Amino acid sequence: MIFDYNVIWENLPLYLGGVLVTLKLLLIALALGLAMAIPLGLMRVSKSQLLNFPAWLYTYVIRGTPMLVQLFLIYYGLAQFEAVREGLLWPYLSDATFCAILAFAINTSAYSAEILAGSLRATPHGEIEAAKAMGMSRAKLYRRILLPSALRRALPQYSNEVIMMLHTTSLASIVTLIDITGAARTVSSQHYLPFEAFITAGAFYLVLTFILVRLFKSAERRWLVYLAPRKA
Repeated sequence: MIFDYNVIWENLPLYLGGVLVTLKLLLIALALGLAMAIPLGLMRVSKSQLLNFPAWLYTYVIRGTPMLVQLFLIYYGLAQFEAVREGLLWPYLSDATFCAILAFAINTSAYSAEILAGSLRATPHGEIEAAKAMGMSRAKLYRRILLPSALRRALPQYSNEVIMMLHTTSLASIVTLIDITGAARTVSSQHYLPFEAFITAGAFYLVLTFILVRLFKSAERRWLVYLAPRKA
């Protein structure tokens, strides 16, 4: 078997452009998803069913359906309704980038909300009692103690979600976007070299995953040092 990587070198700008598209999708979706996940996570730990149940239902439905189905429903499904096509949001909903980011943000918000909710439930009771003893209001307790502490402890689990979302962005190529996988599909279809095309895409994903893992490890060493066991 002979591998031809000259074609890959010739199409390297296409792959690099795909990397930029992938990072754009990932970072915007993560930012929007985290912004949605914080109130959802707070609702999930609420004792009020009026707050807890809608958040539970949202995370259950989103986590219980495939990401590909969600993307198809947003990009292809909404277009069948005349009210959507004639609505103010149609210029956005007809754009593949917007739909992909929206689908990814919705998906990651559900998983991130459950991660945050679990971290909030695991908050040491002593931290809460100490804050109450200082006379903090409930809003200040969440703002200064519970949320910062929970977000720090959620870092290891959230890092896995970020890496999974990086891999999930490969679905964007199905809705015509030229991300890393889209670049590989283009090279494969034009030059009939699927192995070289997709092994190159895999290498790019591996490099990005390595960078993300190192960044999160650095963040954990900085913000979770107080959880490390003390030396005798």
